[in-house]
Amino acid sequence: MKKIFNPDFATIQVDVVLFILRLGIGAMMLVHGFPKLQMLLAGGEIQFPGVMGMSPALSLGLAVFAEFFCSVLLIIGLGTRIAAIPLVVTMMIAVFVIHANDPFANQELGLHYLLSYIVLLILGGGRFSVDAFLFGPGVKRQPVFSGN
Repeated sequence: MKKIFNPDFATIQVDVVLFILRLGIGAMMLVHGFPKLQMLLAGGEIQFPGVMGMSPALSLGLAVFAEFFCSVLLIIGLGTRIAAIPLVVTMMIAVFVIHANDPFANQELGLHYLLSYIVLLILGGGRFSVDAFLFGPGVKRQPVFSGN
């Protein structure tokens, strides 16, 4: 029972959680980004809101970059922190601009994504990422709680 409530954690646990979060949140966002990519490549009239004075085409292009291409980078763990930045911005615009006057239920999914991307922005991709493979061994982390 004591182990269940222990606030300490092993480094490997954090890396496994980051791996699961990257794969899950990246794959779920691809479901939103792929149809936007198809819309962008179709060449027809773009039915997408222009945001902050941008044209609908530019807004759609930026959304595709974030939701599709940055999600792929998250899944493989390449440039995780950098890839999270456009996703954070996209979700902030979706929640606080596009859905600003909507009920909370319509903002909730965007907020879930936003919080997940903020975690990845802060913690990075973890040991099971291309970042870790390319840029050396994992960072030696100290436990948050020393148990003293």
